[in-house]
Amino acid sequence: MNSRRNFIKKTAIVGAGIAAAPNITFAMENSSNKLRVGMIGVGLRGINHLNNVLNRNDVLVTAICDIDPKRISIALDILEKAGQKKPAVFGDNDYDYRNLLERKNVDAVLISTPWLWHTRMAKDAMLAGKYTGLEVSAANTMEECWDLVNTHEQTGTHLMILENVNFRRDILAVLNMVKQDVFGELVHFRCGYQHDLRFVKLNDGKTAYGKGVEFGEKGISESAWRTQHSLLRNADVYPTHGVGPIATMCDINRGNRFLSITSNASKGIGLHDYIVKNGGADHPNAKLKFKQGDVITSTIETANGETIIVTHDCNLPRPYSLGFRVQGSNGLWEVDGNRIYIEGQSEPHRWDEADEWLKKYDHPLWQKYGELATGAGHGGMDYFVINAFVESAKQNVAPPLDAYDAAAWSAVTPLSELSIENNGEPQNFPDFTRGNWIKRKPFNWMKDTY
Repeated sequence: MNSRRNFIKKTAIVGAGIAAAPNITFAMENSSNKLRVGMIGVGLRGINHLNNVLNRNDVLVTAICDIDPKRISIALDILEKAGQKKPAVFGDNDYDYRNLLERKNVDAVLISTPWLWHTRMAKDAMLAGKYTGLEVSAANTMEECWDLVNTHEQTGTHLMILENVNFRRDILAVLNMVKQDVFGELVHFRCGYQHDLRFVKLNDGKTAYGKGVEFGEKGISESAWRTQHSLLRNADVYPTHGVGPIATMCDINRGNRFLSITSNASKGIGLHDYIVKNGGADHPNAKLKFKQGDVITSTIETANGETIIVTHDCNLPRPYSLGFRVQGSNGLWEVDGNRIYIEGQSEPHRWDEADEWLKKYDHPLWQKYGELATGAGHGGMDYFVINAFVESAKQNVAPPLDAYDAAAWSAVTPLSELSIENNGEPQNFPDFTRGNWIKRKPFNWMKDTY
């Protein structure tokens, strides 16, 4: 499965910024012939990535970084049980990760930290010449979106946004159908992040998934930082799980691009209601006014004329769904209800169950490696996102989900925030490719390896 290509030295630096990054050493030969990875952030998500890279025989974890000593201990224990040598450890302060980036025995890094650190860490990693894997969302502001693109172009160092839903089995099957023109000319999409996260955003400070009402300094895991965004920002703060797969289907940044977005937010009562129910009306947090609307709805228009409705819904009771819908001139697929309708093949005006269609168009990746993905996390798609990262990093080639994708998808957050502030006024997407979307070719997603 895993190629054994030798590392190659970096040969192309884009732009005039090479003087700002004199220590670029990625892809230099090493005696082990394995990708040497540094883990920046070993919380719940980082540990998931750690377990997946340790299941490979072409990766060495040479350094880890986290400011929480408990997480460091957990990671070291996992590495010891896996039979790997003890890595260099960093975490003395918030910026100790920069010392990790100076190490010559680190070829690539996986960044799995709170959102506010994503862009600054990714910038530093690219400037240090480390092939960069960045968790979602990749950026919080428009300036950060441009920082990712500009730093990539300045240094020639690649960045991959680690959007795992792009590798979900049904998503890749539907992508296969899109590429084979099953839906005809594409017209409309729906997607989003619809996930009851009240128990994650508010907990008792003792268990990761308790029914408490604390966050910030009194919270643990994501409640220590994620909830603050809901308190202070009225925006779709987590768009990429939905937008990423749809962007791939309609070739965003590769023959198509996002043009504009309009966003509206409902009132925000869900987190307050949860606090009252679980902590009482007299709890100090019951007096807080959460700025984020409970349901945020955005509509994106593309250069090729498609529309995409994106929903953020994380503060109310509901079952999980990313709400996917793919619709074209020949029919449509909807994930909710597991249904599909193809004109001329489905009974008129009646849905088909999607299972047989998804099986027929099962992606070559899943056909070949599906068994290996078992237990990798999130239904197996975490195996494939790490595989794409490692295989791309080993060859030092552009990943399937690159810096331009990270910027365009993450731009939904600041643009939705601005649109909501202005009563749904349309906001224009920057062209992060500087016009190159016209000539960039779509990635060959139908390969059976990356």
